[in-house]
Amino acid sequence: MAVDLHLHSSKSDGSDKPAEIVAHAVAAGLEAIALTDHDNLDGIDEAAAAAAAAGIGFVPGTELSVNWRTGPMHMLVYFLEPGTGPLQDALVGLQGGRQRRNREMAEKLSGLGLVVDYDEVVDEAGGSGVGRPHFAAVLMRKGYVASIKEAFDRYLANGALAYVARRRFEAAEAIDLARASDAVPVIAHPHTVGVSADDYRTAFEELVDAGLGGIEAYYPEYEPEQRRHLARICRDLGVVATGGSDYHGDYKPGLAVGTGWGDLVVPDEAVEMLHQQRELGSAQHQTVG
Repeated sequence: MAVDLHLHSSKSDGSDKPAEIVAHAVAAGLEAIALTDHDNLDGIDEAAAAAAAAGIGFVPGTELSVNWRTGPMHMLVYFLEPGTGPLQDALVGLQGGRQRRNREMAEKLSGLGLVVDYDEVVDEAGGSGVGRPHFAAVLMRKGYVASIKEAFDRYLANGALAYVARRRFEAAEAIDLARASDAVPVIAHPHTVGVSADDYRTAFEELVDAGLGGIEAYYPEYEPEQRRHLARICRDLGVVATGGSDYHGDYKPGLAVGTGWGDLVVPDEAVEMLHQQRELGSAQHQTVG
């Protein structure tokens, strides 16, 4: 059976509640899922309870935005439980930075003549996890743009009129925090890290040496051969080939839980291999400590 290890709920920048995502996974016949909302664990308890009731496997996680030598990239972190811990505590600080950044974006939009009250955006997000897609939805509802894509292109994307940067972890810092929290760090959608497919192996060796546990090889944007190529690199580097749909509900129309654009299959062995990576990382961390 298949799994989906990259899913976003209304607790960050998705449109569906955590329990609704679990329902989609059950309908798709998935063996297990991971909830990986951006920079927070707010939806984990709800998703875990729904998954337990439905009888499917569940992996708690998050997705971090980090800096690396090639520029920004995203890092999925698996088995990160709500509560206290090195990375959990650091996320609290990130959330404070996100809130300040979001208020600045609302002010910038107002300065451009777009009447967007920050409370409206919070309501769109359901009270937590405010992100740019929620701004985009408000802009679209008010008729300022015709689509989520237009909202990003004109106002919200990096370099656009209302964009505001926010703090990011350095890649090595994120890996250290994840491993210290008994979690497994994985590079998300590696095509976004600024290297060509031919250079993946060399580029990622240094991150593996730093403690990276996997690379997202199975991703909707990739052709089957690129997925196989990345999976081979993972085997050669001794890390897990993970994957997922990167589902965001209405904010990324057309993507489906479990199957992406229709042809995505993430093998269920990825979950067991992540468990093995977790045990390996825990043993190494204890040895170093």
